This record gives sequence, structure tokens and C-alpha cells, in this order.
Amino acid sequence: MRIVLLGPPGSGKGTQAQRLIARLGVPQISTGDLLRAADAAQSPLGIAAKSAMDAGKLVDDEIVLGMIRERLALPDVARGFILDGFPRNLSQAAALDGLLQQIGQPLEAVVLMQVNNAELVRRIGGRRTCRNCGRVFNVFTSPPAPGETCPTSGGPHDLFQRPDDNESTVAERLKVYEEKTRPLAQFYDQRGLLRRIDAEGELDVVTGRLEAALGTPAKALTRTPPAARPARKALRRAPRKHQKSKQGKKTRRAAKAKTSRRAGKPARVTKKPSKTAAKPARRAAVRLKKTRKPAGSKARRHR
Repeated sequence: MRIVLLGPPGSGKGTQAQRLIARLGVPQISTGDLLRAADAAQSPLGIAAKSAMDAGKLVDDEIVLGMIRERLALPDVARGFILDGFPRNLSQAAALDGLLQQIGQPLEAVVLMQVNNAELVRRIGGRRTCRNCGRVFNVFTSPPAPGETCPTSGGPHDLFQRPDDNESTVAERLKVYEEKTRPLAQFYDQRGLLRRIDAEGELDVVTGRLEAALGTPAKALTRTPPAARPARKALRRAPRKHQKSKQGKKTRRAAKAKTSRRAGKPARVTKKPSKTAAKPARRAAVRLKKTRKPAGSKARRHR
């Protein structure tokens, strides 16, 4: 599926996106990750994005769209993708819509994750990020599991709090969300793509609501596609067709003869001589019968 997760900071978009990756088998596309990867690779888009961020400016929409276009060209998005953190405003949404239509991968669903502001402040204040692998945790709702190690460093997760995750900046971030991002709900609702879920509660409960809203539980994705079922039926019928063939008859006769020999019985020859091969023998028998004289003919003459 091709999905966009919408919601205010701290609504759990990143956490649920990570769960959907495992359940749906599609990658998460985060603009933050794309920017960091482009910067590390020193690509033209990465250099342009870094210069904007170093100057304290927002990264231009064209740069972000270019990164998304490059990401969608990779083979792992053939089954779909999860967009997290983009679009953030109406102009980005319109540009993304045009891009996806152009490459033939339109969105299938947009999920708005709703959480009240008091819970958002608590969640954002407890959010921590691993310096090495970049995974996001929450000391209140989803801390690292006991004994869990970082896949990048091999040791414990090196957690830190991002500067924009402290409580003093939460109010400003929520204000920006209300002004710029929330109108996207109406934008996608008019296109029949929007689904709303309550994103408060236990992680598993929220995941269940998300899967129900998407209409694609994980179990449904493991079933064999309908197109593949006739092929399996054809494979079941194949032995029957084989039995009706000449090769199948020879195989059965050989097996029957082998079984008879094992049991101490002479193997039966089931093959009958053809009528064509028997004709000369019949003709010779008829000629012999005509030339043969009755047994008592000579005795009668001598009398």
C-alpha cells in the first residue's frame, strides 16, 4: 500500500510506521532520513539541502520532492511505501500528488492520528533518539527492551533528546502544526483518502486501529494471491494427466511386473500382439489345413 501518516508531533507516526514496515513489508520514507542520507552521500540534492539548513532556512520543496522521487525509483517500493513527515503543508501535498500521478504511484490512504495536546506534551518530553542507529524511543511509552542492543554499534542504545523535543519548544511546534499541517486533513478528505484514528492508548491497541483503518491486516498479506491459485490446482491435476498418457501406462506395467517378481510370481505380459502382426500366422495355418489329407484316406484305397 501507498500510505501517508499525518498527525501532530508526538502522535506516534514514526513508531507506528516502524510497526507497519514489519507487518506490510513496505519501507518507511522519512524526509528527515532522506536529508541525512543525502548529506552523508554528498549528493547534489544533499549539498543544496545542507546549505539551506546551515543558513537556518527551510529546505526548498523542490529539493525534498527530488529526494522523494529518487527514493521511489528504488526496487523496494514496488509493493508500496509509508510517507512519514511529508507533506507538511498544502503546497507540498499538491506537489506530491502531481509527482505520484506522474510516476504512476498514487496514494491509497492517508491516516490522521489524533492525540490531545496534554498527551502530546508528555510524549514529546519523553522522546529519545539513538545517536548511532537513529531509532526513536520514548522513556514513558516505548523504552528500549531490557538487554536490547543497537544494530549499528552493537552496544546499548546511545540515547539523547533532540533540541526540538524539549517541552519549551512543544507549544510552538503544535502551533505550526495547527496552522500548516492540519488543513491537509480536508485536502485528503475531499479526495476520499482520509481515515482518522484515536492514537492514544497502548501501542498494540493503536496498531490494531491503524490496521483496521487501512483495511489490510498483516494476515491478509500472507495469503496466496488469487492469480496463483489456478496454478496450484493445475499442479494437483498434473498426475492424473500423466496417468492417462502412454508413458504413464508403461510406468504402471513396469511397476506391476516388479511387484510380481518380488512376490515370486512370473511377471504377466499384458501387451497383446497386434492384429497386423498376427495375420501371416493365421494365413499359414489356413494353407496347412487345406493341404493336409484325412488320416484314413490311404487305407480305403488299398482295400
